[in-house]
Amino acid sequence: MVKFLERGLWALVLMLGLAVAAVLWFWPDHDAPHPSHDQLPLTGVPVGGDFKLSREGESFSLTHHRGQVVMLYFGYTYCPDVCPTSLAIMRQALRQLEEEQQARVQGLFISVDPERDTPQRLEEYSGFFHSRILGVSGSEAQLAEVGRLYGAAWQRAESDSAMGYAVDHSSNTYVIGPDGRLAAILPHGTSAERLVATLLPLLNEESP
Repeated sequence: MVKFLERGLWALVLMLGLAVAAVLWFWPDHDAPHPSHDQLPLTGVPVGGDFKLSREGESFSLTHHRGQVVMLYFGYTYCPDVCPTSLAIMRQALRQLEEEQQARVQGLFISVDPERDTPQRLEEYSGFFHSRILGVSGSEAQLAEVGRLYGAAWQRAESDSAMGYAVDHSSNTYVIGPDGRLAAILPHGTSAERLVATLLPLLNEESP
């Protein structure tokens, strides 16, 4: 029991360390005040479904990952808190899987701030957490459609900080099964252990 608690404590420390490191590395002015962030509720009942966005300037489709289990998160790279924490949890979950299992799981970080999140910055940010997490974004119309499918919400919040504005957004991790269906919606703060427990049954399903 003591060893279990110790492992949990070290995992928490590592996760928080990654979150802090991401903020310090990707915010260009470390001394400037960061705009605050508010979590928004979902806009409706998520139904899930395929979508098209872009990655590194190339077309991206969720169907490219049919047969894999997908962890999906909406956010932006300038996010001061919930995004790096959620991606650190993704990383911890991936590290708890065996190598063969990792190869069948794909993390997707959808930026809702395409104005600032260039393809290069988005790829570097997502890859900072884990090579199995991809950064994608798209046009305002494309993002609005994906948001509608998954009930995700975001809105620009003006700020007098050096960054100019924040983006308030919902903070849920969506888990999509190998058949492309939306299998689970996990709230912000869900532990890596619970995320793994959600992934494992889906990894045992037959690929379509």
